[in-house]
Amino acid sequence: MLRIIGAGLGRTGTMTLKTALCRLGFGPCYHFTEVFAHPRHLHDWAAAANGTPEAWRRPLEGYVATTDWPGVAFWRELVEAYPDAKVILTTRDAARWYESVTSTVFAAMTGEFPETEEKYRRFEAAEQLTTFGRAGVIGRSFEGRIDDRDHVIACYERHNSEVRNAVASERLLDYKVSQGWEPLCGFLGVPVPGEPFPHLNEQASFASTVLEPPAP
Repeated sequence: MLRIIGAGLGRTGTMTLKTALCRLGFGPCYHFTEVFAHPRHLHDWAAAANGTPEAWRRPLEGYVATTDWPGVAFWRELVEAYPDAKVILTTRDAARWYESVTSTVFAAMTGEFPETEEKYRRFEAAEQLTTFGRAGVIGRSFEGRIDDRDHVIACYERHNSEVRNAVASERLLDYKVSQGWEPLCGFLGVPVPGEPFPHLNEQASFASTVLEPPAP
């Protein structure tokens, strides 16, 4: 059962948060890279994005936490379904976030990484991946379009505001991964580890992670 719901959109440090949560003992944690390891999950995520009630439940079975898409596309449903779970809203400067999401997530969705074309053709759930990208990411997070900077940033800022307004303050951590261990550990009630805070999935290496399962 989920104990932690990551409510921040992708490119706000969601891979870093996933890694930090697992090091704190809150794993396994579902991040978009999980669908590359479990392609069959995309059938459920695509169905959920197209309106099948609670189709998101099956992929999340056995996971303690979730960050990033696909889960964040259903953050309201997750917050309601798991009332005892804590919620972490990762954010960053809106302009820098837009630059990052445009050159990574949106670029991947629009075929701007030619080195991934062959992997995509061989990926067994390619059709469902495309369906979820259109309906789950573009549809649910960006009101159906990603071709206008002001619109995308407005959707990002509105998403953050809606999370803050919908989740009780005692249940919510409004968090930037640049803040490191202290606020995260304080919120979760665990000791600060004696190791550096992880910082992963930098923009320059994003293309190499597309369609690749996460490291064990």
